Amino acid sequence: MKAVLRWLGLVLLAVLALQLFFVARIAAMAVVDPESTSFQRSEAWRIARERDRLRWAQKWVAYPRISDHLKRAVIASEDGSFVNHDGVDWDALEKAWARNQKAEEQAAKRASFARPGSSGPKATSSAMGRPPKIVGGSTITQQLAKNLLLSGERNLLRKGQEFVLTMVLERTLTKQRILEIYLNSVEWGEGVFGAEAAAQHYFRKSAGQLTPHEAARLAVMLPQPKRFEKTPGSGYLASRASTIVARMRDAELP
Repeated sequence: MKAVLRWLGLVLLAVLALQLFFVARIAAMAVVDPESTSFQRSEAWRIARERDRLRWAQKWVAYPRISDHLKRAVIASEDGSFVNHDGVDWDALEKAWARNQKAEEQAAKRASFARPGSSGPKATSSAMGRPPKIVGGSTITQQLAKNLLLSGERNLLRKGQEFVLTMVLERTLTKQRILEIYLNSVEWGEGVFGAEAAAQHYFRKSAGQLTPHEAARLAVMLPQPKRFEKTPGSGYLASRASTIVARMRDAELP
């Protein structure tokens, strides 16, 4: 029994030490720009293994030197209530949960239409069933917490840690600083990180010179940057960017 209690004590001590480490890292970010994130390092390692070379484009630019158009576009696209919530947008989370439930029900119905013994591509596709499109409800702060310090795994333990780090970020850093770090570290293509690298990569100009439509196109890319990097002229990208431009005037900056 003593051995079990000692083991549990060591586990709790390790968890506490990890949380203190995270808090110290976040506190330091109030005055020190992070050189890289956990996600960036894992991506760099993946690219180096798969392509035998390291592709990494990133240049930190201060908040005032990033176009307000890009700030508004990202907020309009990713987190419309960014300046008002405490790190988690509960209304958006509830709506995302409802949409995901509906998508799963529709996927189940499609799968139920498949008949045993059917043949052909169409029947095979029905039998397999298309995976439901999962809609996220993550805020900018939650995305930053995940990218900064956590792995890409999807489980309840990691989600719980993300929630804790989100609360720490919101209570340690200002909204402006959170947005600044996010815009300087988020992925915009394979090995392309941050607003300055993205602006140079796609438009051959600095992040401070982006037009409203260029900013909107970058914002639309965020959920799937590697995919849209390969299809920069897609109709969806142009259509969605126009929608974001219309929303930008209502986006409140920190």
